[in-house]
Amino acid sequence: MRRPEILIAEGDDVLRRSLKEMLLRLRFGIIESSDKTGILRNLPNPSIDLIIIGSFEDGAWAGLEVVQQIRRLDRKVPIILIAAKPSEALAIAALRAGINDYLKQPFSFEELVTSVQRCLPHFLSPHHAAKELGSGIIDGHRMIGESLALQEIRAYIGNIASTDSNLLVTGETGTGKELVAELVHGNSPRAHKPFVCINCAAIPDSLLESELFGYERGSFTGAYSSNKGKLKFGDGGTIFLDEIGDMSPYAQAKILRVVESREVQRLGGRENIPLNVRFIAASNQDLEQSVSENKFRKDLYFRLNVARIHMPPLRERKEDIHSLSDHYIRELNRQFGREVEGFSEESLESLLRYDWPGNIRELKNLLEAILINFHRQRISFMDLPEHFRRRLRDAKDLPQDERYPLLSVLLSTNWNISKAAQQLHWSRMTVYRKMAKYHINRKENRNINVIERTAGTG
Repeated sequence: MRRPEILIAEGDDVLRRSLKEMLLRLRFGIIESSDKTGILRNLPNPSIDLIIIGSFEDGAWAGLEVVQQIRRLDRKVPIILIAAKPSEALAIAALRAGINDYLKQPFSFEELVTSVQRCLPHFLSPHHAAKELGSGIIDGHRMIGESLALQEIRAYIGNIASTDSNLLVTGETGTGKELVAELVHGNSPRAHKPFVCINCAAIPDSLLESELFGYERGSFTGAYSSNKGKLKFGDGGTIFLDEIGDMSPYAQAKILRVVESREVQRLGGRENIPLNVRFIAASNQDLEQSVSENKFRKDLYFRLNVARIHMPPLRERKEDIHSLSDHYIRELNRQFGREVEGFSEESLESLLRYDWPGNIRELKNLLEAILINFHRQRISFMDLPEHFRRRLRDAKDLPQDERYPLLSVLLSTNWNISKAAQQLHWSRMTVYRKMAKYHINRKENRNINVIERTAGTG
């Protein structure tokens, strides 16, 4: 059975992302739209099995107008309407407009599952719905891998999500720290409230208070209206302080006060405004060392480091590379309209030899670079980008089988034996002997050479 597709049409970015996370847990394909025209552009479409419509800037009644337009294009597709400000009049009007189900905010994951099951009984049986609800709260579709380290992290996220403790997430760039924060929030009692991500490295001290704490009208030149600030925007939900280690001492002191008091004072304001949020901070730096060097406040570190999750680099969980590659290839197949099945054995071995300094983000970028202009089923070693093969050649742990590094150099030098010998630090006769040993000749590899030169001219 094919994977069903759901179109989510919601003007609120936070709610739309939350809905997407929930439905991915049920293994649905997701199409997103943030405006009314985006919905209608996708219709009629027989591959869309359900439409979920939320609120837009002009309110829930505008959503009903969209429902009526959808019904003119498609009378059969099930529609669920989500109402931020529910009323009896709205519910009656929604049913008359042709919706199949009606959800009131806030709603639980269980309520969403039940509603989807009613609309798509053939795709989501009561047994499947019950299994998903009782199968654990961590979405394995998003946190890919079965390594022991990842299993332990998933289990810990399940425990920490139900609490309100501050959390510190550490790990190198590209290991998935923001994903951890999103999963903790999405599986917590705060899941249907905002998840606000703040890039601590991108806010200068001069704008810190106005951006985070907000300001009153007239508090400075250009303040024509009041602004509640990013922290208050996340009220009831989760504040994710990304790259907290890059904050200046001034900014650290300001954040410390908020973390301790759970209050903010707007620029130009006189009253302390209560703040109901959970703090999750992340850093790719060694904060313990930063504390010892007086670069990071010890009191702020201890306030944030109540619960701790460390995301291991990809080189320490290489057993997850296969499942990660399969997952991203499936995503890219849908994005680019490809039918790639995966890697050949030798190309997968080369991925396992590599140390992945850019971690999962680097792996995903590599796969995207390959699939942009790839139209075969299996990715061979020679389909890997030339710069990636060069890194493998330069690595200290090259395998004893020299065929692929040799072939890569020959292709990159357009089969110039002298240049190849120079790059490999071999004599010309050694190159010829290795070519004979590994049965490499230009005639048999002509197609690969054409592919390489074509890719290089893109």
